[in-house]
Amino acid sequence: MADIVLTGNTSGAITVAAPAVAGTNTITLPAETGTIVTSATAAADVPKPTALSTASGSAPSYSARAWVNFNGSGAVGIRASGNVSSITDNATGKFQVNFTTAMPDADYAVQCTAPSFSDTNDAVCAKVRGSSTGTGIPNVQTVSAVQVVYGNNQSPATFYDPAYYYVSIFR
Repeated sequence: MADIVLTGNTSGAITVAAPAVAGTNTITLPAETGTIVTSATAAADVPKPTALSTASGSAPSYSARAWVNFNGSGAVGIRASGNVSSITDNATGKFQVNFTTAMPDADYAVQCTAPSFSDTNDAVCAKVRGSSTGTGIPNVQTVSAVQVVYGNNQSPATFYDPAYYYVSIFR
């Protein structure tokens, strides 16, 4: 059996010359941009998708820039994560999520959840907010980390170490 031969021209058209068969043995494909992937193409040279393969519809789709599932009770430990290098235990119910690769800026969205610590009190997971006056609490959402808390929504708040804590970063 003869090999199939791919040739291109300056207009971007690609010609596929197939082994002789009854009828025509040359197929001309429309001009395309990009890279032709062959079995000899190195893995590093294979083009990466620019959109999520599971996305549908015309609205844009965004991936999480970082996420973590960690144990906040006892010895704090990461169960699973993406782009999170470590968790810092700042105090009871107060944690810092440290990114492996920095965010492009500090304008990202933080989402956090954890199971309720009690059937009688509402649990609150939140990103720690900085002081609007520039004093007190420092900036706690930076390109390299974000601080989150877990506690009740009573006054004064009581903080708790959750056994399961989930944080996602979107930008």
